[in-house]
Amino acid sequence: MRVCRLWSLAWLLVVCLDVHAEEAGKVLRVAPHSNLTILDPVWTTAYISQEHGYMVYDTLFARDARGVFRPQMVDRYETSNDKKTWTFALRDGLEFHDGKPVTSEDVIASLRRWGQRDSMGMKLFSFVEAIEPVDAKSFRIKLKEPYGLMLETLGKPSTNVPFIMPKRVAATPPDKQIDDTTGSGPFIFKRDEWKPGEKVVYVKNPRYKPRAEPPNGLAGGKVAKVERVEWLIIKDPQTQVNALVAGEIDIIENPAHESYASFKGNPDIQVESSPVPRQAILRFNHLHPPFNNPKVRRAAMAAIDQTAVLRAQVGIPEMFNTCFSVYPCKGPFASTKGMEFLGRGDIKRAQTLLKESGYDGTAAVVMQPTDLAVIAKFPVMASQLLRQAGFKIDLQAMDWQTLVSRRAKKDPPTKGGWSILITNFTVFDLANPTAHPLVGAGCDKAWFGWPCDAEVERLRDAFPRAGTDEERKAVAEKVQIRGMEVGTYLPLGEYITPRAARRSVSGAIDGFLMVLWNIEKQ
Repeated sequence: MRVCRLWSLAWLLVVCLDVHAEEAGKVLRVAPHSNLTILDPVWTTAYISQEHGYMVYDTLFARDARGVFRPQMVDRYETSNDKKTWTFALRDGLEFHDGKPVTSEDVIASLRRWGQRDSMGMKLFSFVEAIEPVDAKSFRIKLKEPYGLMLETLGKPSTNVPFIMPKRVAATPPDKQIDDTTGSGPFIFKRDEWKPGEKVVYVKNPRYKPRAEPPNGLAGGKVAKVERVEWLIIKDPQTQVNALVAGEIDIIENPAHESYASFKGNPDIQVESSPVPRQAILRFNHLHPPFNNPKVRRAAMAAIDQTAVLRAQVGIPEMFNTCFSVYPCKGPFASTKGMEFLGRGDIKRAQTLLKESGYDGTAAVVMQPTDLAVIAKFPVMASQLLRQAGFKIDLQAMDWQTLVSRRAKKDPPTKGGWSILITNFTVFDLANPTAHPLVGAGCDKAWFGWPCDAEVERLRDAFPRAGTDEERKAVAEKVQIRGMEVGTYLPLGEYITPRAARRSVSGAIDGFLMVLWNIEKQ
């Protein structure tokens, strides 16, 4: 029996529920944080595409809840005495969705493509002399010199994740999106049921052989405990809440912070706050006026007030904190060096710096994603502070997927480009100088905004060569100081995002993103 419901006249989406499957707990319905339009998690850093990636692909290594990188697709590995040769053997039973075995050739092709898109992958491959198959299930990485972050790189948990794809798919040029979603992960993407802007469907992969260990962070056994997962794209935050309360969906990935209070006292709803914070970030476009001028960037960095923007966006004091570090404030490389007056809302200093910069009144285009509740208010408050400092601001509203497409454009702001992008990254993405995409200043190879500074890159190169924790910390601090001098970006502090679910749902992995293996539904 199928029952159809019109959730909202404004939304105009009719959703048909398979009542028998629902009663059996076979179908999990989720309101994700964003619409899914890009299916290639290597081509983009958008988290929704990454979460799609974790549904359908697997990884060589995975980070557990304590931060240890454990084998995932890999069964065993060894290193040479000089740390310049690494040999990896894949575990038994790995198959792609089409039934073909996962081979070392697939792994090598996947790593090569990923290594041309990801900042940490690029750094690894700058050390690589050769990567070659040993046999069908083993491969070898030969290095020019020791690289101190091998497992952290191959097990990178977030953007961009080194997902393993079939060789024929990984042969796609890195600047072109893949059009084949064959993976070897716990779920299979149902392209024939995909309706961008409405629904994304996955079904359990009967060929997937989980690891024997229990799930632990992103590591361990990935056991699909539901037959079908539906992502229902509900852009309006209140409509999400209404659907969850009514039992029409099971999970809201990132409900708006203002919805948090409404869930309290409801016996049918559980709210979990991710233990892993996100860093809000303000990114400049370094290619075009006004922020191609480092003095103008410094003025803007002085004008922004972390407390003000966090209060405007989050509003719940226990869910945010200022953090004047480019690295996680609870991480080993946290430092305030180089940020003595940045992010503190010193409007008078900002006005003085802006006058000294020679700013000519060029309007800065600030992009605002109207349908992503957990960051939508940041651009509004930032624009207000920049105007107080003397900037001319053109705040342009758009949906998140439009923003994701637009941020890749290098056109001038007056011709469809942009000046300021505000988003967030999990602190895992920013753990060290090699992984951190926002302190990187590799010109055309840098993350959107394209900062260009040889000294930043020289210092980042030194990090994986550092032999001790003290040396690494010293290098990380130098990267931060130089990065803030250049103005690669501005950290806006840390905050956590709640996840809401029906009480009938259990087994959610405690982590920084939405993964849907191990989840059961009564």
